[in-house]
Amino acid sequence: MLRGFYTAASGILSQQRTLEVLTNNIANIRTPGFRASRVVKSPFEMELLARMEENETKSAVIGSSAPMQLVSEVPVKFDTSALQETGRALDFAIDGEGFLNIVGPADAADNPGVQYLTRNGSFALNENKQLELVGAGLVLGEKGVIELKDADFTVEPDGSIYDSRGRYIDRLLVTVPAEGSQTRIAGNGLYLTDNMQANQPVSAQTKIRQGWLETSNVDINREYAMVMEAQRAFQACSSALQIIDKIDQKSASQIAAL
Repeated sequence: MLRGFYTAASGILSQQRTLEVLTNNIANIRTPGFRASRVVKSPFEMELLARMEENETKSAVIGSSAPMQLVSEVPVKFDTSALQETGRALDFAIDGEGFLNIVGPADAADNPGVQYLTRNGSFALNENKQLELVGAGLVLGEKGVIELKDADFTVEPDGSIYDSRGRYIDRLLVTVPAEGSQTRIAGNGLYLTDNMQANQPVSAQTKIRQGWLETSNVDINREYAMVMEAQRAFQACSSALQIIDKIDQKSASQIAAL
């Protein structure tokens, strides 16, 4: 009985996480540069062994357990998507591989903020004339945080920024994660790698397009189809759990009557 209970419960938790990921994808369909995520599931035994190997679990007993499944990771689909012209000077799109670099706000002790990667190039100028991704942080160039005197500037395909008089200001920092490093979701179209300092410059084939934005790679029809599939699986697991609970209560009553 317990095996059936744990199987149904793990199914509910797994489908709930799937629905959370899918609805987040749908909610960000109009977010520039957003990348859809997918849930990867693994059997309980494999997940337990993996965690034991990473010393996350001190001890455990593995027997002939029920076919439970856990969400082992939520990878991101980093395939390219279409570019859309906006004509706005503060919009940037990456034509090719790589990410723009953002640094988050400093903490209470004035320590430097966390550095992130993003494909969202919908920037703005803050009150200090710094280029920023609103709600995320400041845009980094090769010299540090990019500062502009005004919005009258141009950006070359290689990311070099020039003011209205043609004077060089900085170059957008566009990097790719180091080979073998894991890219993690930080939320709001931001990403982290295991070692941000090890990120590498992009190749010369990558171009920056000013006045353009990269669209989301979310396929709305595909997402809705997967939502309906996950909802049906969630309901099936919920029904199974209710049936198991009723059987358990009936068995307990019969035993108590003996």
